[in-house]
Amino acid sequence: MKNPFLIFAACIAFTSVVAQPEGDKLGAWYMYFWNLNLNESQWGFQGDLQYRNWNLGGDMEQLMLRGGPTWRLKDKGAKFTLGAAFIRTEEYGSSIVGVEETRFYQEALVLNNLLEGRLRLTHRFRYEQRLVDNQNFRTRYRYMLFANILFNAKSYEKGVWYLALYNELFINGERGIGSGRRVEVFDRNRTYGAIGYTIKPNLRTQVGVMRQITNSWMKNQLQISLHHTINVKTASVELPE
Repeated sequence: MKNPFLIFAACIAFTSVVAQPEGDKLGAWYMYFWNLNLNESQWGFQGDLQYRNWNLGGDMEQLMLRGGPTWRLKDKGAKFTLGAAFIRTEEYGSSIVGVEETRFYQEALVLNNLLEGRLRLTHRFRYEQRLVDNQNFRTRYRYMLFANILFNAKSYEKGVWYLALYNELFINGERGIGSGRRVEVFDRNRTYGAIGYTIKPNLRTQVGVMRQITNSWMKNQLQISLHHTINVKTASVELPE
């Protein structure tokens, strides 16, 4: 192959193939989710810390820090969030080349308890505004359906086991992302199944597997997560006369 242009194109094609994650290798996501509730108020805060790996550990995929204030209905049937996030994403393999993103989002959670509380359904709608390094301003729409099925109780009491399931669809807003690059309307889909255990009423853990499908690759991820609810009791203070 004497044509230098063809040699360059072949190198780029080879690099693109190598850089794709191997779908038959299990990755891992380690996650901490927290909710802070002010008992005397409809206001609160929520967030998460996630460390995602292309493998079980060492080859970082993403580091994510996310959170924001929340407001819930008095009957606790829905909760709304205005949040922000910082994300660093690194390429698959030994390279530590990464892209950083600042993200803002608006979220609505709609909650339904069925079968006397044994089936907990949650609909999550999220709209994101994304500022990604070397890309145009981007938006994304996300819809997730959660289902938690409690096995041995009707509420999250200590020692309760449950099945956790979800499916989430991601849709891109803008197609052009800069420098002639374009993305598809479909961004990705995630399907998840896990076994959960209630350590105590405000602290649960889950271990499961998530299947992620994008336009260019598919991969299974081990997910280990901790879900923490922090209830803060606000007390009235009487000032001296």
